[in-house]
Amino acid sequence: MPDLTHLHPMIVHFPIALLIIGFLVDAVSMVVKRDFLNKTGFILLLLGTLGAIAAYFSGASAAEGVIEAGSLKDAVEIHKSAAELTLLIVIAAALFRTILVMARKYAGAYKWIAFAVFFAGVLAVSRTGYYGGELVFKHAAGVTLEFGSSNSGAKQGGSIAAAITQ
Repeated sequence: MPDLTHLHPMIVHFPIALLIIGFLVDAVSMVVKRDFLNKTGFILLLLGTLGAIAAYFSGASAAEGVIEAGSLKDAVEIHKSAAELTLLIVIAAALFRTILVMARKYAGAYKWIAFAVFFAGVLAVSRTGYYGGELVFKHAAGVTLEFGSSNSGAKQGGSIAAAITQ
């Protein structure tokens, strides 16, 4: 089976961006009261939710390779728990909003409840992203260093040590 651990860092930025921008568009639509902004926020919520599902499963696949104990394993578990909570909240937000839109009940108190759940999803995805950033920048998860014996690797982007000495 091919190594697909590189997919997770490629995918995760989409749900983060889609959900945050979708929420901001929704916030503007609450003030400006434009139907196209309302629909755009909804579509971004749906796309962000699909992206969160893809990010979760690609992350679960990437985490299978972590066999170490200690701080890296603990950090992976914290990130995974945050991702599970995020997934539950954004799926709930998307389902709730979809039901309201289909039932033509997306107004009044229901609209504000849907907005609050969407906001909780944005907070959750931000928290998950923070923990994911810690995995990379604090624990160097997924970072590989190749120290070659020649400088030719640096010219091809292979060796950090060779590139520094040039």
